[in-house]
Amino acid sequence: SVTMALFVTGVGSLIHLYSIGYLHHDEHFPRFFLLLNLFLFSMLCLVLADNFLFLFLGWEGVGFCSYQLVSFWFQRDRPPAAGKKAFVTNRVGDFGFMVGVFLIFNHFGSLDYRSVFSGLTAGAPGALATGTATGICLMLFLGAVGKSAQLPLYIWLPDAMEGPTPVSALIHAATMVTAGVYLMARIAPILHYSPATLTVIAVVGAATALYAATIACAQDDIKKVLAYSTISQLGYMFLGIGAGAYAAGLFHMVTHAFFKALLFLGAGSVIHAMHDQQDMKKMGGLLKWMPVTGGTFIIAWLAISGIFPFAGFWSKDDVLAAAWGSHGDLGKVLWLVGFLTAGLTAYYMSRQVALVFLGK
Repeated sequence: SVTMALFVTGVGSLIHLYSIGYLHHDEHFPRFFLLLNLFLFSMLCLVLADNFLFLFLGWEGVGFCSYQLVSFWFQRDRPPAAGKKAFVTNRVGDFGFMVGVFLIFNHFGSLDYRSVFSGLTAGAPGALATGTATGICLMLFLGAVGKSAQLPLYIWLPDAMEGPTPVSALIHAATMVTAGVYLMARIAPILHYSPATLTVIAVVGAATALYAATIACAQDDIKKVLAYSTISQLGYMFLGIGAGAYAAGLFHMVTHAFFKALLFLGAGSVIHAMHDQQDMKKMGGLLKWMPVTGGTFIIAWLAISGIFPFAGFWSKDDVLAAAWGSHGDLGKVLWLVGFLTAGLTAYYMSRQVALVFLGK
């Protein structure tokens, strides 16, 4: 919770500062900041809650703010449709989340973390039947799949790029989409009783990581590349969680929050400079004209590509090491998928930097 609170508030503050300059000419300036702060309130409620009910309250709060912020420019054609898509897709996941919470209350008679986990962490025999644990975990995982845009509920996140760029940076890179990863790490004691669920999480994560990375290779919109990249990196985090390495999954979540927010803010700077043009094929050679944006973007590019000694190198390394040692022979396959994804990430990010900042 402390780790989450630190980067939610840290990255959130920087994005607030950026937003002041980014939207100062917008007529809906006050509404934007109302929603941005309501979002941070909900996110902190989510990570600092001590029971599943308050967690759910924060969970719904960030969903509502995401819907409002994605459809922020409601007078245009596409943002409202994108907002509705995000809202409806998240409802599918939230159905699973609610059923999981009901199952927890039915079995433990409480929604308080301490009451629920106290019997489990002591390793009391027969504290939780495997079937019950699997039911609870799979339902909560469905909630995480919706919120964190994993297969097959990933479809809302690329469309969510219709919102203002600071929203993409805050919600769809740093904070809200990692709530699912946080939830899975939070219920680690219950996951311990259900090895089958861990396998499901690892397989879904690895599949999402590879699938989204292949899509990102073919995108021409500067923000769409980053959107599919986010889905891919979230798959990486779930791979770490599914391998039983909760620390590795959360470590990648923290490093990803910083370099992906930096990439989005850099993309916003480019879009502003190009007068709202987002097609990378119409850009090129911007490093000469935008040295600060180009320089910071390149640092983030090296980090997400896993180049030593930047942050992404350490966190991806952690996840891959955990995948190799988990789930027997399946672990080797998961490791290979993760390894291929890392290569694809380096490729599509290098392609983006080359199209936007290098060349003519």
